[in-house]
This record gives sequence, C-alpha cells and structure tokens, in this order.
Amino acid sequence: MSLLSRLAAALVASAACAAAHVHAQVAVVLNSRDASVSLIDQQTFSEVGRVDVGKEPHHLYPKPDGKSLIVANAISNDLHFLDPVTGQMQRRVRNIDDPYQIGFSPDNRWFVAVGLRLDRVDLYRYDGKEVTIAKRLPLPKAPSHVWFSADSGFAFVTLQESDEVAAIDLNRQEVAWKMKVGRLPAGIVVTPDDRYLMVGIMGEDYVEVIDWRQQKSVARIRTGKGAHNFRGLGDKRHLFVSNRVDNTVSKIDMTALKVVDTIAVPGGPDCMDITADGRLMWVTSRFAKQVRVVDLTQRQVVRTISVGRSPHGIYLHNRAPML
Repeated sequence: MSLLSRLAAALVASAACAAAHVHAQVAVVLNSRDASVSLIDQQTFSEVGRVDVGKEPHHLYPKPDGKSLIVANAISNDLHFLDPVTGQMQRRVRNIDDPYQIGFSPDNRWFVAVGLRLDRVDLYRYDGKEVTIAKRLPLPKAPSHVWFSADSGFAFVTLQESDEVAAIDLNRQEVAWKMKVGRLPAGIVVTPDDRYLMVGIMGEDYVEVIDWRQQKSVARIRTGKGAHNFRGLGDKRHLFVSNRVDNTVSKIDMTALKVVDTIAVPGGPDCMDITADGRLMWVTSRFAKQVRVVDLTQRQVVRTISVGRSPHGIYLHNRAPML
C-alpha cells in the first residue's frame, strides 16, 4: 500500500472512531465542584468528553418522554437538558430556584424541586412540555431528597438538619405531616408495595423503615456508617444503599427488611446506577474524583475511572428499573 493510501485509510479509521465516540452510549456523571458533566463511554470505560453546566450540579432526572436528561444546578438556579444517550447539550432553563434535588411524580403531573440551601420545596405543574410554578413551601431545615407515593398523592422529603421526614400533599399543595427520624436523613424511597418509606440515616449507620400511613418507625436496618443514598436492583425486592463513611454498599432485602450482602466501594460511595442487565453498578466516589464500576456477580469493583471534583449524580440510559 502506498503512503498516500495508508494516510487515507488512517484518516477514515480516525473519523470512524470519532463518530463512534460522538454516538456512543455514555454514563453521565455530575462533577458538582467543577460545574461540569463527565461523559464516560460504557464500552471502553474511558471519559470521552466534558460538558459545562451551571454551578453545583448535584442530581439529575430523565424527562418522562425519555428525550432529555435534566441536570439540576443548585447554585446557579437553573436546569440543563442533555441528550440522555450521548450527553450532548440541548437547552438551558433559568430561574428554577436552588434545585438541589428534582423529580417527577409517577403520573407526570408534578415536577418537584427541593431547595436544600433555601429551606424550601417548590411544586411545579407539568403539562408534558413545560413546568409552571404552583406553590413554594417553606420546609426547614435543609430539605434534601424526594420520592413519591405510587398514586402521586404525596411527595416525601428528608430534612437533613432537623432530622425529619416531611410528607407533602400534592393535591392540597401543603405539608401534611412531619416526623422525627435519626440524625441527618438523606436518601429516601418508597418500597414497591407502597407500604414503607426507606430512609438513609447519614449521621448514623442504618436505614430507617417507616410505615408512612401510620407515621411510625417499624425497623432500623444496620448497614454502615454514613448510610446515604439508594438504588434498586430492578427486581422489586433488593435495594442498595451507599454507606459513604464506611466505604461500602449494602444490599437490602425489602421483603425481609435485612442486609443480605455488603460490597467494598472506596472513596465515599454516593449515587449509583445499574445497567439494564443487572450486571454492573456504577457508583460515584464523592471524595475521590472517581467513578467505580462494580460487577454485582463478582461482588467487587472491576473498573475505576477518573472524573472531576466531587462527583455526585450518575445516569445510564440503558438502566434497570429504579426499584
């Protein structure tokens, strides 16, 4: 082959590789201290790009139509919409106050923005295209994470600095009740049968189980110090909790209400996502500027990927069901 032919072939191969990266399915990781998003190729486990977003992106959420991934920027008071597959920027929405955590109700009628810095939860109506403010609810102190009842009647919010869980009646647009829990409650989910709230007690070492209709704590599941955030396996039975201080992730049986496995994940494990086949769990290591990929069959970290400072939220488009 002539030199000219070899150069042409190399250019074609390079262009094909670049195109593959542009269209590769990526893991989206929020670097909260760097105001950026890392895009990681899921096949090569390498960072293939970064996207600048607003200040302190902490959490993200897919739009109900699946066409956009919303990145919530708490300090710059805005949302960035990304392509959920490639991570490329689509648009920016301003004037959403302190969206530390966000979520859509199961019936997609409500969009909730939790303002940790402002001690407030904002309720927005969603018409399938845009959100419009319905009510701003003062809710001290330090509202953090949110989940919804199955019928979309309630939004449940953890209040980190007052050691409480609050239930918001979405139809009435008011706080229905609050109850005390352990120190520094963080992540929260409702079990698939809609019976219990599971609350990560970050200031201690357990998950608190609450019968939310009775407003009563029914169990404490010991996991590890810094019990923080949740991700379901997708089988409607098993739930993972990141223990940020102990550097572990515990697997809880939601039927038996007990820990059935614990996996070492260094660097302050925080948010998690799981591939559609249930084989790999991606975990942000908040204190290490890294993402760990855990093989759930081998029960160990098999990949470590460097990203930006204080990686927090993470998203895979080819993901298992949330619970």
